[in-house]
Amino acid sequence: QVQLVESGGGLVQPGGSLRLSCVASGRIFSIYAMGWHRQAPGKQRELVALITSGGTTHYADSVKGRFTISRDNAKNTVVLQMNSLKPEDTAVYYCNADLKGIGVPRRDYWGQGTQVTVSS
Repeated sequence: QVQLVESGGGLVQPGGSLRLSCVASGRIFSIYAMGWHRQAPGKQRELVALITSGGTTHYADSVKGRFTISRDNAKNTVVLQMNSLKPEDTAVYYCNADLKGIGVPRRDYWGQGTQVTVSS
């Protein structure tokens, strides 16, 4: 029984910033990676950024130089700092974790999603 809870979404003007947080809780044995995906209306869900347990990061080309992903292993938390936001960043953002729960096999878990709207 693992849950991912996102926070920090909202409405922001173009060029502004937003900080998304995700906390994993429950009977967690080990977290291998955490990241963020997003889905805009009429589009497929896409990877935005991820960070592994070893600290390796990956970003979608569209957000490189603007977004930064970080983690706090002690708190099972991942943060996505989004700067220089553009209208095309508007989407529902989903937290994702590759983890093993106690007594269950390793698999992906997903948060409920948080809306990010970039508009003037």
